[in-house]
Amino acid sequence: MRYFVIPIIALFVLSMAGIPSFAQTAPNITTTTDKSSYTIGDTIVISGTVKAVVPGTPLTVQILDSSNNLVQIAQIDVSQDGNYAKSILATGPLWKSSGTYTVKVQYGPSVTAQTTFNFASSRIPISNYFVVKDPTSQQTFSVNYTISGGTVKDMTIDTQSISLIVSLNSTSDGTIVLQIPRSLIDAKTSTGQDDAFIILIDGAEVKPQGEETNNSFRTLTIPFLQGDQDIEIIGTWIVPEFGAIAALVLAIAIISIIAVSAKTGLRFMPKY
Repeated sequence: MRYFVIPIIALFVLSMAGIPSFAQTAPNITTTTDKSSYTIGDTIVISGTVKAVVPGTPLTVQILDSSNNLVQIAQIDVSQDGNYAKSILATGPLWKSSGTYTVKVQYGPSVTAQTTFNFASSRIPISNYFVVKDPTSQQTFSVNYTISGGTVKDMTIDTQSISLIVSLNSTSDGTIVLQIPRSLIDAKTSTGQDDAFIILIDGAEVKPQGEETNNSFRTLTIPFLQGDQDIEIIGTWIVPEFGAIAALVLAIAIISIIAVSAKTGLRFMPKY
């Protein structure tokens, strides 16, 4: 009888080997990011592959900061060939600490993979200057600026609205510090004292974070939000419309009037 049991046990072991366990059939998964480091406002592209696709099963992506706090979560579909990709914008109230961040992906109940990247919660400020040209007088003015969270695309003046318009590409929340020449635009009260500029961002009024003044410049620190496009600084005086060319035209017109008056006997003052 014992000799009969041994073949039965061997047959049972062989049959058990043929039954696949979950660990053996669970899909392997990989994940990576398109760069090794990012700064606030950057786009993070997470991609990878799943070895065995289970229809209708979403893939979960989690991003955790250096303290293991969850800062982002998303669910995405996996294509039939096993590839997946997700773009995540590194901005928002939870993206506040710099350090090593972890990307965890999970497919099904227990199949996971992870990778890491370095994250900086603030951008290095960019200092530069922009040359603003008055279209009427052809005068040029250099406006120094320091910006974090974006770049300056253009600066123009609008003489009708007495304003300096700064066009931005704001990739995240940030600030811009503008050193504005008084000879370009200024704001004064009726008594000649400095008055506050009116500042509009995309049409909505905002207050500056701070202002410094001297005899030549007024320096404004203006906060903005991601996606903001135009900052309009409205004063009470802007570079005179009667620049060199306009003044020359005016002088020629006056001389012509005087010449015509001399020939025709026209008098500017009544004769008594």
